[in-house]
Amino acid sequence: MKRRGIKGTTTTVAAVIAIVTLLIGVGIGFVVYPIAFPPPLEEEPGLTGEVEIGALFPLSGDLATYGDNAKTAITLAEEEVNEFLEEADAGWTLKLVHENSETDPVVSLSKTESLHAREIKFIIGPQASDCVASIKDYCDSNEILVVSPSSTRVGLNKPDDFLFRFCPTDLIQGPAIARLMTDDDVTKVIAVYRNDAWGKGLHDNTKDRFEELGAEFIESIPYDPEAPGFDVIAATLDTEVADAIATYGADKVSVLYIAFEEVVQFFTECSVYSSDGWGVNWYGSDGTTLSSKMIEDATTAEFSYKTKFINPIFSPTRSDKWQNVHDHVYAELGRSPDSYTYASYDIVWALAYALLTVDDYDAGAVRNVLADVTASIFGASGWVVLNADGDRAASDYDLWIIDYDGYAYEWKLVGTYVQATDSIVWE
Repeated sequence: MKRRGIKGTTTTVAAVIAIVTLLIGVGIGFVVYPIAFPPPLEEEPGLTGEVEIGALFPLSGDLATYGDNAKTAITLAEEEVNEFLEEADAGWTLKLVHENSETDPVVSLSKTESLHAREIKFIIGPQASDCVASIKDYCDSNEILVVSPSSTRVGLNKPDDFLFRFCPTDLIQGPAIARLMTDDDVTKVIAVYRNDAWGKGLHDNTKDRFEELGAEFIESIPYDPEAPGFDVIAATLDTEVADAIATYGADKVSVLYIAFEEVVQFFTECSVYSSDGWGVNWYGSDGTTLSSKMIEDATTAEFSYKTKFINPIFSPTRSDKWQNVHDHVYAELGRSPDSYTYASYDIVWALAYALLTVDDYDAGAVRNVLADVTASIFGASGWVVLNADGDRAASDYDLWIIDYDGYAYEWKLVGTYVQATDSIVWE
């Protein structure tokens, strides 16, 4: 596959120039810098009518907050794209076909098969890496292009497949968490993590970098997301953390918790033993960053506040386009969206522009131009530059905690991990 070329496409230059002109002149969507496209080899019928794209997001399950955020943003993008297509006289409109992945790999595959049955060749999502993994072989075999805004599991994407990811992988997030903990002078960590491929992968990437920095994971506790047994884990932590503090001192010990929104159940169990997490600092991941469920549950919010539970997530570039999406989601849902919401919005625009470029409902043709298209895009999440595997090539990470202003708990941005210098910049 030649991701950086468009040989053999049936691009109509007039359509591409029209959409580029429209997009450069507005403050929403993308700023698109023109790419030199060859003239069409021959005149062929282009896209017409309603062009369907599947949207497979978790509207229930352990990532429901993030799925609701993303659905709100991509619905906005769909409306804006159709306005531009009408102005460009493109001859077609975009239609998103929404399905609920339920944060469940089995359901995700079933919904993907349903989308394929209605001849849909493009899917935005899923969000969880295990859900992406469950549909990958099916989509590769049937040439269905999948673009996930938030799947970060290492090793999932390969060259020449039909999967792209508009987020950085845990090859960056793991070292970011490790640097964050060592920046706080933590040298001993007790880790609790989802025992799925994503959770274990992020745990291992963090552990490897943490040990390179001269520190140590003294205990790792995996759990089954379907039957976590948090009461037992909380009791184990009560003993493990007390022993670690007695041996190393509370200032050198921390807990790393890698999870989704089951965090609410876990923190509730832990608070039975200690309302302040045994007096040590806690660290999380992108799976819990900006979770609305954590704010809505008083026990979880208080536990997070007292433990200074700090969570990283890839850092979008704040711009007018970012503000447009932020304000829309906030108005609709009453909360600030997570970073993957902006990436979801950008995927809609990127696919629309790629479809305009090839002027054909062909997943292979879109796959071949998508990296070039995204390299020319400044979207709501910033520059969307993909590496050879089709993943976002680089990113800093925002650091979020739950704060209390005397009246209510709220998420607060407190710093940034800078990938280029492997350092933390505090607000």
